[in-house]
Amino acid sequence: MESIIRDINLAESGERKIEWVKRNCDLLRMLEKEFSETKPFAGKKVALSVHLEAKTAYLCKVLAAGGAEMYVTGSNPLSTQDDVAAALVKAGLNVFAWYNATEEEYNAHIRKVLEVGPNVIIDDGGDLVHMMHTEFVDLIPNVIGGCEETTTGIIRLEAMNNKGELKFPMVRVNNADCKHLFDNRYGTGQSVWDGINRTTNLIVAGKNVVVAGYGWCGKGVAMRAKGLGAKVIVTEVNPIKAIEAVMDGFEVMPMNDAAKIGDFFVTVTGCDKVITTDDFEVMKDGAILTNAGHFDCEVDMAGLRAMAVESKLMRNNIMGYKLPTGQWICVIAEGRLVNLAAGDGHPAEIMDMSFAIQALSAKYLVEHQGKMDKMLIDVPTDVDMDVASRKLEFLGKKIDTLTEEQIAYLNA
Repeated sequence: MESIIRDINLAESGERKIEWVKRNCDLLRMLEKEFSETKPFAGKKVALSVHLEAKTAYLCKVLAAGGAEMYVTGSNPLSTQDDVAAALVKAGLNVFAWYNATEEEYNAHIRKVLEVGPNVIIDDGGDLVHMMHTEFVDLIPNVIGGCEETTTGIIRLEAMNNKGELKFPMVRVNNADCKHLFDNRYGTGQSVWDGINRTTNLIVAGKNVVVAGYGWCGKGVAMRAKGLGAKVIVTEVNPIKAIEAVMDGFEVMPMNDAAKIGDFFVTVTGCDKVITTDDFEVMKDGAILTNAGHFDCEVDMAGLRAMAVESKLMRNNIMGYKLPTGQWICVIAEGRLVNLAAGDGHPAEIMDMSFAIQALSAKYLVEHQGKMDKMLIDVPTDVDMDVASRKLEFLGKKIDTLTEEQIAYLNA
C-alpha cells in the first residue's frame, strides 16, 4: 500500500527530530531493544492515530521493531508534522497524514489505516474506534483490542460501552497513574504554555489567566501559569474540583464572570461550548483564547465567526475576530490543541512514560487475546509500577522497599 504524505524529501529533518526524541526516551529505547529480540507483535497489523510528531513516530518505530506492521495517521489535522511523516515512510512504515488536512482528507486518512483490517488499534480521541464501529463493521472480528490515550477518548468509549456498542476490548491508557499524573499534569502544563508563549510572544506575568476545567490537565496549566506570574482564575462545574482549586490558591467563578477580566483563556474540559457567544460579548479587547482539550469545540468557534463583523490574521497562527461592540478576540490555532497545533507537544521525557504504557498495553492485549472478559480494561497495576520504577532508575533515584514484617503488618 502506498503511503499518502506531503513530501518524502522532508525526511532528513524528520529523522533528526526522531533521533533527538530517542536520545531522551530511556524507557522506549529499552523497549525497542527488548521488542527487537522478542517480537511480541510479529504478524500483527497495528493501526495508530496519535498526534503525528517525533515522539509518536518513535513509538511507531518501537512497535515496528517488535514485528508490527504499522499503519499510521494523525489524530488532529494541525498537529501532523510533514517531515516526521516522511521520515517514517523512509523507514518503511505506512503513513497516511499531512499537515492542515481538510475534514475530508483527515477522514480519508483514517480509512486507509482501517481498511487493512488491523489487529491492534492505538487511538487518541476515539476517531479510529468510532469509524471502525460505523464503517468497517465487517473487519471488527480481526481486532484483538486497542488502547486509548486521552480523557476525551475514554469518555467516548465509556458512552459506547454503556450502550452495549463497544465490540472489542480497549485499554484505558489515560487512567494509568504514569499517564494522568505526569503526562496530563506536567506534560500539558508545560507544553500549553510553550505553545502560547512562542505563538504570542507576550508576557504572562501580571495577567489574568482563565483555566476552564480543573482535572489533571487543568491543574498542570494553572500551576504553570502561576509559576509564570499570572493571576489564575478557574472555572468548573464540579464542586469538589472547584474547592480543590480554591485551596490550591486560585480564584473560582463562573465563565461569564471570568470572561470580563481574563487576558488569556485555556479550555481543558473535554466538553462542548465551554466559552460561548455570551462570553465573547463581555471580553476585553485583545483577549487571547486557546484550547487544550482534544476537540476544537470547547471554544464556540462557529458562534464567534458568525457574530464577528471582521476577521484577520493577527500573527502567524493567531486569528483575530472583531465583534459588533468593537473589541477584537484572538484565537490561537483555530481553537485546536494549542500545545500541538502551535507547538511540539509534551516534553520527550514525559511521553517516554506515556508511550511506554501504550506499548506495554498493546503487548498485554496480544498476550491475552481471547482471555479478556471486559470491553474496558485498566492498565495492569504491575505495568504502571514497572514503568515508574524503571523511570526512577533512569533518573538515578532510589526508594525504600517494604520489609517482610511491614508487608505482614499491612496485610493483617
